[in-house]
Amino acid sequence: MRYIFSFLLLFSFTCAQAQQEDITLDYYLPENITLNPDIPTPQEVVGFVPGEWHVSHDRLLMYMHKLADASPRVQIENRGFTYEGRPLVLLTISSEENLANLGEIRKQHISLVEKNSENLNIDEMPVVLNQGFSIHGNEASGSNAALLYAYYLAAAEGDKIEETLKNSIILLDPAFNPDGLQRFAYWANTNKSKNINPDPQDREYNEVWPGGRTNHYWFDMNRDWLPVQLPESQARIETFHNWYPNILTDHHEMGSNSTFFFQPGIPSRTHPLTPQLNQDLTKEIGTYHAEALDEIGSLYYTEENYDDFYYGKGSTFPDINGSVGILFEQGSSRGHAQETENGLLTFPFTIRNQFTAALSTLEAAQQMRKDLLNYQRKFFKDSRKTASTGAYAFGSSKDPVSAYKLAEILKRHKIEVHEVEKDFTQDGENFKKGSAYIVPKDQRQHKLLKAMFERRTEFRDSLFYDISAWTFPLAFNLDFLEDSSMKNAGEKIDDLKMPVPEPPTESDYAYLLNWNNYMAPNALNQILEKGLRAKVAMEDFRINGTTYGHGTIMIPVQNQKLENSELFEFLKQVSRDSGVEISAIETGMTLGINLGSNQFRGLKPQKVALIVGGSITPYDAGEIWHLFDQRYNMKITKLDVSDLSGTDLSKYTDIILPSSWGSGIDKEHASKLKKWTKDGGTLIAYRNAVNWMKKNNFIEFETKKNELTAKDISFGDRGDFKGAQGIGGAIFEVKLDRTHPIAFGYDDDKIAMFRNTTIFMEADEQSYNNPIQYTENPLLSGYISKQNLDSIASTVPFKHKSLGKGEVMLFTDNTNFRAFWYGTNKLLMNAIFFGEEM
Repeated sequence: MRYIFSFLLLFSFTCAQAQQEDITLDYYLPENITLNPDIPTPQEVVGFVPGEWHVSHDRLLMYMHKLADASPRVQIENRGFTYEGRPLVLLTISSEENLANLGEIRKQHISLVEKNSENLNIDEMPVVLNQGFSIHGNEASGSNAALLYAYYLAAAEGDKIEETLKNSIILLDPAFNPDGLQRFAYWANTNKSKNINPDPQDREYNEVWPGGRTNHYWFDMNRDWLPVQLPESQARIETFHNWYPNILTDHHEMGSNSTFFFQPGIPSRTHPLTPQLNQDLTKEIGTYHAEALDEIGSLYYTEENYDDFYYGKGSTFPDINGSVGILFEQGSSRGHAQETENGLLTFPFTIRNQFTAALSTLEAAQQMRKDLLNYQRKFFKDSRKTASTGAYAFGSSKDPVSAYKLAEILKRHKIEVHEVEKDFTQDGENFKKGSAYIVPKDQRQHKLLKAMFERRTEFRDSLFYDISAWTFPLAFNLDFLEDSSMKNAGEKIDDLKMPVPEPPTESDYAYLLNWNNYMAPNALNQILEKGLRAKVAMEDFRINGTTYGHGTIMIPVQNQKLENSELFEFLKQVSRDSGVEISAIETGMTLGINLGSNQFRGLKPQKVALIVGGSITPYDAGEIWHLFDQRYNMKITKLDVSDLSGTDLSKYTDIILPSSWGSGIDKEHASKLKKWTKDGGTLIAYRNAVNWMKKNNFIEFETKKNELTAKDISFGDRGDFKGAQGIGGAIFEVKLDRTHPIAFGYDDDKIAMFRNTTIFMEADEQSYNNPIQYTENPLLSGYISKQNLDSIASTVPFKHKSLGKGEVMLFTDNTNFRAFWYGTNKLLMNAIFFGEEM
């Protein structure tokens, strides 16, 4: 057997080498086509035929600019930059005549989604395609195929391509994820051997942490189409809403032992707001993919594995916007060639399938052009018919920043937003002009708005490829009304601006900082980093007719390193930069605790570290890094697991341990972290890291466990039965003890938390040790099995215990989920700044 395996590996090795050496453009391009010799080929610019090496983003960009210079069919624009400064380019490809008249064509196309669109003549109207590649940077066959696709569109000659370009506007995004693509290309190319080795255990096919899948801050950007928190997403969403393409394609890769997938996905897992006609069109487009892949002999499948439920994915977001989203998944070579269950899988083969799918999409768009245009028109017409009257209202008088951030997302999606005409109260909720917004239900984006704001707890299926709930007002912890009136609406907002608080007046006594504001941690960090003294209020108090809650920050004027006038100017700047209200106080005599009370506790600058690498989940770690670095402008040190044994931990006040994909970090590191904690550090663990903390005796807690017995479940259904017991992502209600430091800065006794674990920690018998606790009926939105719903009731997502001189804190839930769960970010900041007071 050993000899057979060795022979097969040698045979695969030889085949891989031969295919890489012999590769030409003829392997990819359709037969019997004429090419314009004046258009540069990919190899003339990047230095190799696609598939021989992995194209880096800089070379990809260089080629696209060369194409735009050489071809009158191609325009290129830069729409912004990634966190690493790489351009986010878009190619617009069509006939020369169309490009000369592009503004008018876009205007006509956009008219399809507006009122009175039934009067538009679509007989000569071009179909619009938005084709994007490799949003996961290490799924690189997409961007490498984009080289070939762009070349073909620019260089092909003849009646067919001329007619195609006349009837099409192609918005080509060659790299959805420039930073990840660059990272992965470096890895694959620097580990490539001259003699290509297809052994899957070779280093080439096993990237180092965090891999090239993610962007700079380790986000999965194919979950950000709806939240739009990242610069790459903001650029592509702006493109989408500028054009409303009829088809959007999203080219991915999957496991190496898979073949090729195209949508539709599993029918029962399609979101109910997606029209059936959308799925019918998707299926019809699929026939073109099947025909094209049959022609080149490539295996494929459809209506399995993947779904169309979460609207934050590239292939599903179009479905709630009158377009047809198409997901492609190609079995990945993850390098240049791998031996798989289906035989030798080479990088050129994966590129050819992606290129073929891009062409078949274009062919489908030509043949179905009128159907697609009519569907788009019908979608928005029907959407208006189903829109109800009235409006949504949301806001927060004490946290106008969070309300602004939600309004900002809505504006990015071209959703109409209004100011509040004047202060009003409804259903016990208060809405104040300047910190609240009105959103009319009767508007063009009615369906998208409903998808973002609705709560849903009933589903056709119990399995989800991604999360099952994402209700935005819950994510932002805002006062919210589902049924307000447009009578409360003021002017429509065209230019949304960040709320700016009234600047403080000068004081010779003290200043107070409102901890309710989302940006308060940013302001406090600036103050502490400046070397100024600040204290936190452990109780409520009242002064000058205003009640200040637990967590209010007091900055005394006396005994500071700055003179009174310098302190005033500094705090005025902090307030302006952060958007946090800072108030001048002239006396320490208050109702409740006085400003000189021992119930004001001194605060210190925090030096925070984040454990990364190894089996740590990059997504979870990246969300925390992004929160500190981008939101709060706070420094955070990233400590790699592999370096922990030689790291001086005494420099840090707090260390955060994110969730992991494996068993966590080893016992040697556990001993070191335990000693550091006992010496006075605060250790904060997230999600499944809490089990690691228990296993290594940092803290004790009991959990509820489900003992499931499968009855009348067939062997074929066993996977679905087990899968239904997971919590892929749902929203739950917790009650807060707002006198506890972990809950400082919250106005209400209940908030919504996002959960995607099945770790149910039992509440402590001492009620004051349960500052965050699930209610008896906690489900707000999303799917959870009945067994898990019974288990989660009255459990706790947070635990705290002192260990020696230090503190241990556990969060079973992700308080920083995908950078848009603003409402629970403060829980982590409270753990950081107030941990010693718990």
